[in-house]
Amino acid sequence: MTKNKYYITPAPITFEQIENMLSSDSQLVLSGESIGRIEKCRKYLDHKIESQIEPIYGITTGFGSLCNRSISKEDLSQLQVNLVISHACGMGDLVDNELVKIMLVLKAYGLSLGNSGVQTETVQRLLDLYNNNIFPEVRQLGSLGASGDLAPLAHLVLPLLGKGKVHFEEKLQPAKSVMAKLGFMPICLKSKEGLALLNGTQFMSAHGVQVLIKAFKLLRLADITGAISLEAYNGRLDPFHSLIHQIRPHPGQIETAQNIRSILRGSKLIDKPGKAVQDPYSFRCIPQVHGAVKDTVKYVAEVILCEINSVTDNPTIFPDDDLVLSGGNFHGEPLAFVLDYISIALAELGNIAERRLYRLIAGQRGLPEFLVAHPGLNSGFMIPQYAAASVVSQNKQLCTPSSVDSITSSNEQEDHVSMGANAATKALRVVKNVENILAIELMAGCQALEFRGVANTSPFLQSIIKDYRQTVPYVEDDVLMYELIDKSLQFIHENNFLLPE
Repeated sequence: MTKNKYYITPAPITFEQIENMLSSDSQLVLSGESIGRIEKCRKYLDHKIESQIEPIYGITTGFGSLCNRSISKEDLSQLQVNLVISHACGMGDLVDNELVKIMLVLKAYGLSLGNSGVQTETVQRLLDLYNNNIFPEVRQLGSLGASGDLAPLAHLVLPLLGKGKVHFEEKLQPAKSVMAKLGFMPICLKSKEGLALLNGTQFMSAHGVQVLIKAFKLLRLADITGAISLEAYNGRLDPFHSLIHQIRPHPGQIETAQNIRSILRGSKLIDKPGKAVQDPYSFRCIPQVHGAVKDTVKYVAEVILCEINSVTDNPTIFPDDDLVLSGGNFHGEPLAFVLDYISIALAELGNIAERRLYRLIAGQRGLPEFLVAHPGLNSGFMIPQYAAASVVSQNKQLCTPSSVDSITSSNEQEDHVSMGANAATKALRVVKNVENILAIELMAGCQALEFRGVANTSPFLQSIIKDYRQTVPYVEDDVLMYELIDKSLQFIHENNFLLPE
């Protein structure tokens, strides 16, 4: 079967394109324009090294605090190999294969812009890994977020040298044997190439992309679970009236109120008389809280989008200006800030959802305690709320900012670092925790709505619940709840939750 081709060009890459690549199993191909840029830069660098007497950082010198050590021309290739090998110091759990794929895409794209001095075959080999589902062993810990993501990127590119381990055909195997099996010979790195491969923010950026792809869906889902809980709690629609939000016109707040009105359009329950005068904040302030999260995610997405379309290695090469400049584009501060920020915002999305969940099981407004017909004999949804509360609490602990920290490294040459990689791995943990919280709210909300009559809710929610019941059944008596939570999470992973207009 012929796979779709996606061409790597100098045009900006988008989140939608990355998501489509991952979901369609596309083959990545370097465009002619990108090859031209890569080769032009490499040719210029080769000429520069031959003609320039003065040292060029990382190309004819050592790295970090060793920048004053000159390297002979005959050792320039070995210098780059030594760099990759020595920097592969990752620790901890392996990152998942999807995240590794995103790293490969972002690294290849950044190098293809023509400011890094690499060979075309080096970039192509990154695409070969992607196209053949060869996933280098990359570990979560080890990056300071400046000079870029050195340790994880070293692990990412070890297979180019026939070193390290890779996931291939569902097994962790030596990269040397896998590459030989597929006919890929080790790349002979030229000057600057090891540094270009290791300097960069692709570990942080890839986490940011993965977090955002999940967050975009969870923002839609949270409006749906919030609407289901509102219906089940016999809440009021007044707080979602457009006039309220026109006089405090935060975009996310306006959007959320509109979403809830659209989701509940046609509901018989929402217009039912005899409601309480006011609802708790976790229902009444859905537009304000969900909306603030939406606005935060939008800002974070703008920063991450800028980053993934940037050149972040060092030094950077400008052939048209005859310049090789050593700077700091590898510094992860922009990412560290927004990854901390999105963690806080998404944690609040889970926080307010857990409070709605608690109201549903508390025996209020005519709902049975713990959402079962015979509480006492049955514990029902008592402990799923405990579980959600535990995860909410962990998120609060994870949201301590990483970006305010710094530790001096490389004999004080690298005396301020971003800790953006720690912010990145924490942000991914937070967004996965929020998935679990919303999975439990969805489960409890659908259960609670059964006591109001699912047929009385809006056509949109009836459709959602009908589909949901194909995966997660109504709970009559106590069952193994963790199995249902897992199924609820599966339902979330398998659906996109497109909202009505």
